[in-house]
Amino acid sequence: MTSDNRRLSNQILAGILALLVLCVLCTATAFGGLYFFRAPLNAILNPAPPPLPPVFPVPTQELATQPPPTFAPPPVTPGPPEEAADSTSTPPLAAADWPPPGQIVFVCFVDAWDQICRMDGDGSNQQQLTFSEATDFYPEWGPQGNLITFSSRRTGEFAIWLMDAAGGDQRRVGDDIGSLFAPDISPDGSQIVFTNATGNRQNIWIMDVDGGNARPLTSGPYNDIDPVWAPDGSLVAFASNRSGTTKHWVMDTDGGSMRMLPDDIPAQGGRSDWSPDGRWLAFYAGPENNRDIYRVATDGSGQWDRLTNGGGNLAPSYSPDGNWIVFTSYRDGDAEIWVMRADGSDLHQLTFNDRPDWQPRWAE
Repeated sequence: MTSDNRRLSNQILAGILALLVLCVLCTATAFGGLYFFRAPLNAILNPAPPPLPPVFPVPTQELATQPPPTFAPPPVTPGPPEEAADSTSTPPLAAADWPPPGQIVFVCFVDAWDQICRMDGDGSNQQQLTFSEATDFYPEWGPQGNLITFSSRRTGEFAIWLMDAAGGDQRRVGDDIGSLFAPDISPDGSQIVFTNATGNRQNIWIMDVDGGNARPLTSGPYNDIDPVWAPDGSLVAFASNRSGTTKHWVMDTDGGSMRMLPDDIPAQGGRSDWSPDGRWLAFYAGPENNRDIYRVATDGSGQWDRLTNGGGNLAPSYSPDGNWIVFTSYRDGDAEIWVMRADGSDLHQLTFNDRPDWQPRWAE
């Protein structure tokens, strides 16, 4: 083949190839194929920006502590007939602004043991005072709030102990005369009255604040429990089944002139407290798991009031000014400390712990 013929053949092949390429390009364009080839290139040359991170609010201040919730006051059930009520009726309470005054000591269940704790009258500044691997309970203030007495089993059996208001100088007082509970220091600070359980009996005893001169105030085949001094130190109130059912009684400080406080309240419990003016004794009564706080006049008139309306309430104690009552309640499912005005209104919860808190007592 000559060179001219070879050149002509190459030109024909080149033309055929160019025509094929043109056909392919036309077909790709007609069906969008051109974008198919162009898209990867654009993705490489012009990548999409990454997605923005999620936006969260930035806190500008610390969260405030939630105040204790306030609940509507429960209805107050009147006591005996109006004639008796009129003879001992009290004037309306003076305004008592929140928070209540003073200090409250109570039992706190910590690390499998009942311990003694304290807090302010509004539930703030909670502090543990005892750390023994034994039961410490039944705390009670001495006069002027500078001493605390309680019952403890840290030496093998329940005995009476003392400590200062900050939990220091803890010491046992008294001899081995039985199992000793519910101590209360006299208003002048010189004596302690308490429950002594020996055998199947419980009686009221008294001793000097240093543990000396211990002697019984009650005796007999009864259960006399939970004694508490009157504010002026002239009487001791206590609970007893000596009438056949548990009622509250008062007696002189030598055990004489004993009399029952009349009322129509069934199923009474032991833990009680005098109002600061000495006119009322607050206590609890009712069937188990549905007890309420009551108050009864101490003059023997028979006047009484129910201050709570269900919820499982125990162990009332008056504030030093008489405007408030602190107590244990099971109304939220476990034992917590609550406070209300002395007429049963304006309830506030003071403790919100995942443990039982109970047996509160207000500093005198």
